[in-house]
Amino acid sequence: MTLQQLKYAIEIANCGSINEAAKKLFISQPSLSNAIKELEGELGIIIFDRTNRGISISLDGVEFLGYARQIIEQTELIENRYHGVELKPIHFSISTQHYTFAVNAFIKLINKVDLTQYEFSLKETKTYNIIQDVRTLHSDIGILYINETNSKIMNSLFSYNNLKFTPLFNTNPYIFINKDHPLAHKKSVTIEDVKEFPYITFEQGNNDSSNFSEEILNLSKISKSIHVNDRATMTNLLVTTNSYTIGTGIIVSGLNGNKIKSIPIESESISTIGWITHKDIKMSKIALCYINILNDIISTSYDLNYCLL
Repeated sequence: MTLQQLKYAIEIANCGSINEAAKKLFISQPSLSNAIKELEGELGIIIFDRTNRGISISLDGVEFLGYARQIIEQTELIENRYHGVELKPIHFSISTQHYTFAVNAFIKLINKVDLTQYEFSLKETKTYNIIQDVRTLHSDIGILYINETNSKIMNSLFSYNNLKFTPLFNTNPYIFINKDHPLAHKKSVTIEDVKEFPYITFEQGNNDSSNFSEEILNLSKISKSIHVNDRATMTNLLVTTNSYTIGTGIIVSGLNGNKIKSIPIESESISTIGWITHKDIKMSKIALCYINILNDIISTSYDLNYCLL
């Protein structure tokens, strides 16, 4: 086993493709494939599962890549210390449901870190994709929720994919509406209050079920519904129509302005917003810093008893 082989495996995992990794490494695809096969043969494990649709990281491969990344990082530190070799950019990636507080924490992280080089990634994506991103190490952290509706299937997926869920906070459901909405004057609303208005939800693709829904309260018999893919579209619809969506109630005014407000729904339903990481991977200093910022934002919003947009 060589450092070069470890770097090859890491690059394939980052690219999600042997062909793409070969291009970035400036070697031929057969040479890269043979190097990985030799490494797998030496270790007695399969790092990448090969199918007609491409490659995926095996369970053994996830564990191996966790160790490989640590070895390469330590090697680069030694090289930089004694040979003046320039360090590669620090990598950090988050996959999250569409939460403004997650974006706010990401912005604060960028403003806080003192790094000459970094490659950060923030992906607002579908619930199932968040789980897969963290499982395959394409993201360091995933942010999503669980409640009584989806906890059985979600905890099963966490266990199967060797993921750990850490709670951030508990919340009752809120509606998000524009400040001039007919319901804007209410201190709380019922399900009956909102049924006449268009309900906006985030599409979940092939996994469009209550288990993967991003909205933390499931409504039945919806007469008007709008499905969107991104938060900007949802925000524009909320501001310009009498539509609504359901979420945590946390709003960040610095990102969305003051045109949207949240109102609690009269419901006993409680959801736990939290983050997932891979059990076999030690969290980096950057990841820990992001989580600390996230906790500060959440605690501040509750301490001051108002919603952060």
